[in-house]
Amino acid sequence: MEEGIKFFVGLDVHKDTIAVAVAETGRAPARLVGSIAHDVNQLLKRLARYGEPAQVHVVYEAGPTGYGLQRALARRGYQAQVIAPSLIPKRAGSRVKTDRRDSLRLAELSRAGELRAVWIPDPADEAIRDLARAREDAVNARTQYGNNSRASCCATTYATQGEPRGAKRTIAGWRR
Repeated sequence: MEEGIKFFVGLDVHKDTIAVAVAETGRAPARLVGSIAHDVNQLLKRLARYGEPAQVHVVYEAGPTGYGLQRALARRGYQAQVIAPSLIPKRAGSRVKTDRRDSLRLAELSRAGELRAVWIPDPADEAIRDLARAREDAVNARTQYGNNSRASCCATTYATQGEPRGAKRTIAGWRR
């Protein structure tokens, strides 16, 4: 645990809502603060209740919402970390996942120092990743289109490329 941090905030972030839980230093259990709309300004107002940004440590699970929230909090001086869901310790037999439980667990594990943050790419790196993913999607779509068109050609009387000359497949030929 770092010196100067008095509050550990766990967030369960979704597209529409953010569940907020807070654990204070010491051994008291974390408490659920509530659920708010996914709005950075509302979250900042909620976090301002706990003091200066240097005294508040914020963690949330990596997910489809991306790194925008972490960057917004970091710009305002908060120490915010994104945690990989696969690296969060789980109790044996604990299979129930709710927003409330996730945020409480994140706050408590953050206070205990048992969470490992993921690397946050800068916007340029993230743009390169998005471009690579878009290229991969385009290549897969092109391959699928080619396979589908070859399959439809095989089902008719047309010969496909790569077959020996004169080899024509027909539905009638398959029945023989």
